[in-house]
Amino acid sequence: MASADSKNTNAGKGKNSSKAKSETRRARIEEQRRAERARDRRNRIITIVASTAILAGLVGGGWYLIDRANEKEQAKAAPISGEKTWSNLSRNHVTTKVKYPMAPPVGGNHAPVWQDCNGNVYTQQLQNENAVHSLEHGAVWVTYNNKAADTDVKALAAKVAKTPYTLMSPYLSESSPITLTAWGHQLNVAKVSDARVNDFFDKYVQGKQTPEPGAACTGGKSS
Repeated sequence: MASADSKNTNAGKGKNSSKAKSETRRARIEEQRRAERARDRRNRIITIVASTAILAGLVGGGWYLIDRANEKEQAKAAPISGEKTWSNLSRNHVTTKVKYPMAPPVGGNHAPVWQDCNGNVYTQQLQNENAVHSLEHGAVWVTYNNKAADTDVKALAAKVAKTPYTLMSPYLSESSPITLTAWGHQLNVAKVSDARVNDFFDKYVQGKQTPEPGAACTGGKSS
């Protein structure tokens, strides 16, 4: 039969064992909590760094877009190399022929009816007075003589056909193979591949030079 001392010793050992297990569990739980806190800190740091990088990218991208927009505005404001300009052009409606000082004309008195200029490509020479009225509405008038290459004429016709506020027609007496005309502005080029062709379209189709911006380019003379 076990003595009382033996029983007390066994009970003490049991208590010590339970206490050790409890402390081990607490230590394990605390370690898990420390690991979770460390993981949370890492995640917060990653989130902050990623957010900062995204914000920096957005700000940088915004400045880039602003710079590009400013460059485009500056390019539009600058004169196109080689273009000729006229100012103080009269704008009276007349029913008689007008003797213009340049060919093709860039502005001045003109017919009461405009030439349709909604990407219209004409194969016959137009009346100056009607075409000038189209320029007043903000159209770019593309003309060419018999020195222009057939491939250039086709390329220009395709460009005009898809561009509202433009028109195209032959003009045999002009000095250059290809001439681009807007109200008060004119550019002579030899080939459609000249980069200034696109510059002229970008700047003067409904550009700042337009005396009557937004006026119709349909409902006028169609032939």
